[in-house]
Amino acid sequence: MSATRILVIEDEDSLRMALCDALRAQGFAVLEAADGEHGLALALSEGPDAILLDLMLPGRDGFSVLRALREDRLSAAVLILSARGEEWDRVQGFEYGADDYVVKPFSMQELLLRVRAALRRADGLAPGVSLDSRWPRGRARFGAVEIDFAAYTLTNGGQRHGLSRKELELLRYFLAHEGETLDRLRLLSDVWGPDESPTTRTIDNHVLKLRKKLEPDPERPRHLLTVHGVGYRFTRTGEDS
Repeated sequence: MSATRILVIEDEDSLRMALCDALRAQGFAVLEAADGEHGLALALSEGPDAILLDLMLPGRDGFSVLRALREDRLSAAVLILSARGEEWDRVQGFEYGADDYVVKPFSMQELLLRVRAALRRADGLAPGVSLDSRWPRGRARFGAVEIDFAAYTLTNGGQRHGLSRKELELLRYFLAHEGETLDRLRLLSDVWGPDESPTTRTIDNHVLKLRKKLEPDPERPRHLLTVHGVGYRFTRTGEDS
């Protein structure tokens, strides 16, 4: 079996070399780039399994690279590495489709653990998530809605919407557990996993965004229903909330 390939896009030479050495010591095959344009080109041509992406890059910043990767349907796990630890930056990273956000400075051991966790999630092996025959992998349709999981898109009544990686994973989880009442803590555990630290408010915000894309009237949802005091329940057929 070929080694798992990881692309490191980091303009600081000493840090990039340290990252590459640590990853190679763990048995990964490593590609590297010192700027955004070269990194994006390598990602699209080589199709790595995971990408370590700095935000402050010459030529093309990390957010721009991440948007381009997701628009091109590249499914690699992406871990942002940045000295910018403000909430807005972290939220923006996850909205654009990052799998993890690591604030500099970080320990190499922690980073390696986060890389392996992101790779497990990408393979469907995250703790608490079992991928069975109900788990949608390609396309799903209900009513006027069509979801393309490979393209990170949702089309509703002819209008096409992009989905962040977490929106996609949350929607996939709802589809796989149709009709079940899912409490917020279960959603946090199964969709976000133990390696991230969101709050229950994170769930509510993602549900609001999904409703705007899949509900005819987001204020009166028929598919993604609130179970007051508990969490949410999803139905394809639609019903009054």
